[in-house]
Amino acid sequence: MNFIVEEIVADCLVQQAIKNTDDQKVEEVLAEVLGVQNEFLARCSHTEPSNAKAFYKKFYADFNEAVDAIYDKIKAF
Repeated sequence: MNFIVEEIVADCLVQQAIKNTDDQKVEEVLAEVLGVQNEFLARCSHTEPSNAKAFYKKFYADFNEAVDAIYDKIKAF
């Protein structure tokens, strides 16, 4: 998960450099990335022991959805 967040940050900064994007937009996306990272690290630390398989299935689906939403914002730069 941390690796993916690092890659998103790197992609965001590369897109900013290529397209000369407004710093405010980039800062908003980076803040969202860090918020997603914090949210999912907290969720990962509180696994439901009675139903771990379903918990992580939803966890991965939600994480992928959040990553896709962030990449859509980066593409819109």
